[in-house]
Amino acid sequence: MAPSADAAAPAPTPPLVPLIATQLKFLLTNSSLPIKVVQIWSGCSSGRYADRFTLGIPFCLDYVYWDFLYNAMHPKVAPDVIFGQGDEGFQPLVDYDESGNGGKSCLAHWDYRDPGGLLCLVEELRLLYIEYQKKLVEKVDDARLKFEISTVLAKEGIEVSMVSSTGRSDEVKFAVPLLDLDLKMMVPGCPWKLPQKIHLQAIFPVSSSYLSVPSAPGLKLTSTPDLKSLFSVDGVKLPAWVDGMCMAEYIPTLEEDLKLQVVDASASIGCRRRFIEALAPAFGRPLEADPVLASHCFLMLLWFLPCRLTTLSMYQIFCRKATVLSISGIFTFLVHFVIPLQFPKQQPILTLQSCQHCNSQGIPITSPPRNSYPWSPRWEVTEMVERIYDYLADECQNFKKLCSDGFPQAK
Repeated sequence: MAPSADAAAPAPTPPLVPLIATQLKFLLTNSSLPIKVVQIWSGCSSGRYADRFTLGIPFCLDYVYWDFLYNAMHPKVAPDVIFGQGDEGFQPLVDYDESGNGGKSCLAHWDYRDPGGLLCLVEELRLLYIEYQKKLVEKVDDARLKFEISTVLAKEGIEVSMVSSTGRSDEVKFAVPLLDLDLKMMVPGCPWKLPQKIHLQAIFPVSSSYLSVPSAPGLKLTSTPDLKSLFSVDGVKLPAWVDGMCMAEYIPTLEEDLKLQVVDASASIGCRRRFIEALAPAFGRPLEADPVLASHCFLMLLWFLPCRLTTLSMYQIFCRKATVLSISGIFTFLVHFVIPLQFPKQQPILTLQSCQHCNSQGIPITSPPRNSYPWSPRWEVTEMVERIYDYLADECQNFKKLCSDGFPQAK
C-alpha cells in the first residue's frame, strides 16, 4: 500500500563536521585504491553534523566494510574503527601494544591539522589486515594449500583470504597481480587516475584428507573496470591446469600469454585511430551515388580531434567510436561506428540514425546494428572505408524506406 501523504519523509543526512569532511575528501582524492563511501550518519539523533561513516575497502578482489566513528563534539580526536562481521580476531591495536610497537602507529602521532590522517590510518589498517588474513590461511590444515602458500606468497602484491559459508566447506581465495607493466604508459593521453591491474583469482577448497590428484582450483581473470576500454579479460582463454600443477608453475605461462595480448591491444589503438582518420577524406568528398538515387551522398566527420585528446571521452581516447553525418538527397542521417577491441580482426558495427524521423516516444529512429558488409582484416584502412562507403550508398535507401514507412503521414 502506498504511504499516505502525511507520512514523514526520512530526515536528510546532515553534513559532516568540516574537519572530518576534509579528511574524507583527501582520502577519496588521493588514495590509490577505489575506496567507496557506503553511508554517512550522525552518532546523535538530533546532531547538527554527521560524524561517522562506513567505507568499502578493496581487499582480495572484493570489499571489506569498516565503520569509522568520529565524535562531532571532539572532531580533533582520531576515530574509532569497527571492523566487519567475522573479523573479531582482527585487533591490530592490541597486537601493537603486545608487541611494543604501538608508537609506530599513525594513531600515536595523530594530528587533526593533517588532512592525510585518515588516509594514513586506512592504509595502515589495510596492510595489517592483509597480514592477518595470511596468518589465518597459513594455519589451515591442508598440505596442498601449505605448499601453494609457501611458493607464491612471496610474490609482491598477492592477497589471500579465508572464505567461509554455511553449508559449504571452507575455501581459500588467492588474488595474484599479473604483469609488471605500467599499463597507463602504453596509452598516450590516458585519463586513468587509478592504477590499472589484472589479477588471477584462484579459489582452493580446504581439505584435510590426502588426494593423490587434487582437483584444479577455480580460476578467473579480473581487471579494474577502466582497463576494459583497452583490453577485456573476458575474452582471454586461460591455459589448462594440468594435474599436479601448482600456481608457481601456472602463473609464468599465463603472464607470458597475457603480455602478448595486452601489447597487441595497445597496438590496436593505432589501427583504430588510422581507421577513424581515414573516414575524413573518404566521407568528406561527394560520392556519385547509384543512378536510382539521382543524388549525391555527402558524409562529413562530426568528431575526431586528435590534437585535443584532453577534451575527448574515454571511448574517443581509445578510438572506440566515431559518428558521421550523411546526406542523401533530402534525407539526413547519422552513421555511428563502434570499433571493437579486436579491430581489425573484427569489423566495426554500424548503426544508422535518422535526423528527420522519430518514433511515438519522440526518440530518433535507428537501424539494427549492422556488420554484414564486405570486410577483410588484411585490407588497408582506406579500402575498408571505401567498402563501407559503397555499402552505405545502397543501405541508406533501405533505411530511408524503413523510416518513412514507420513515420506517421501528416493529413
